[in-house]
Amino acid sequence: MQTLVLRLNPGDDLRASLDAALKQAGAQAAFVVSGIGSLSGASVRFAGAEVPTRIEGALEILTLAGSLSPDGSHIHMSVSDAEGRVFGGHAAPGCTVRTTAEILIAVLPDWQFTRTHDPLTGYAELMPRRRL
Repeated sequence: MQTLVLRLNPGDDLRASLDAALKQAGAQAAFVVSGIGSLSGASVRFAGAEVPTRIEGALEILTLAGSLSPDGSHIHMSVSDAEGRVFGGHAAPGCTVRTTAEILIAVLPDWQFTRTHDPLTGYAELMPRRRL
């Protein structure tokens, strides 16, 4: 296992930055191990929802985890607002860094992650394969 440590800057898109880090590393499989920081707004798709909900304002990233694949990433996060309300779900594009985000990624060089349509779930699901 290899590690990547990212520090994102104000205005960076969280998901786009994670996908770019995977591509720049030339990796085919990775996991977000942890992430903290702040957002100026977030798009979060709640459980069972078809589309993301937009949450505006200063937010703190409480948790960040997921799998990174060239076929698409699957990232979950929880954030809190200025009143301490917590929201969580799938991190969608449009999560904009407010001051910083500090992220630890575990790269798995012996693995390849792809996403394939699963008729049981109706979604493109993770297909992990050991690289030869």
